[in-house]
Amino acid sequence: MKKIVVASTNRVKLKAALNGFRKMFPREKFTISGVSVSSGVSDQPTSDAETFRGARNRALRASQKIKEADYYVGIEGGIQEKNSEMEVFAWIFIKGKSGGFGKGRTGTFFLPPAITKIIKQGKELGDADDIVFGRKNSKEKNGTVGLLTADVIDRAKYYTEAVVLALIPFKNKKYYPKIK
Repeated sequence: MKKIVVASTNRVKLKAALNGFRKMFPREKFTISGVSVSSGVSDQPTSDAETFRGARNRALRASQKIKEADYYVGIEGGIQEKNSEMEVFAWIFIKGKSGGFGKGRTGTFFLPPAITKIIKQGKELGDADDIVFGRKNSKEKNGTVGLLTADVIDRAKYYTEAVVLALIPFKNKKYYPKIK
């Protein structure tokens, strides 16, 4: 049985990580737990680089906090202005117990102006969603992507595919020399 530690206690992130591992390694059995660690970046990362750094920091800090696991998963959502619009994405960073790394990024979508305006006033994306859509704690549920797609893609599905992409080196060790 392989042990996965997700650098978050958010149920959506735990579900996405487990789903991604199960897709990539359908014959394996997994246990999963979450641990709260700092990302070392702002609460709402506002660039691709900062978002990646947050995911990486989370995975590495989880591996320092809990020593006995096979995989450590950092998931960090971010936003970035692009051509006067605001795009949304997330980075996944996975550290294996042997020290190898995998990285994956979600697809990108653009926010409606009403949400962008609230973010520019200093709110985090999840808070802006709650204001615009009249919800509470949507980031622990279907997230922005779920709200905007009417759950065609919810937050867990959105992250799951990026977890799969981050697991490519672990699935294909012979092509990735640092993965043992």
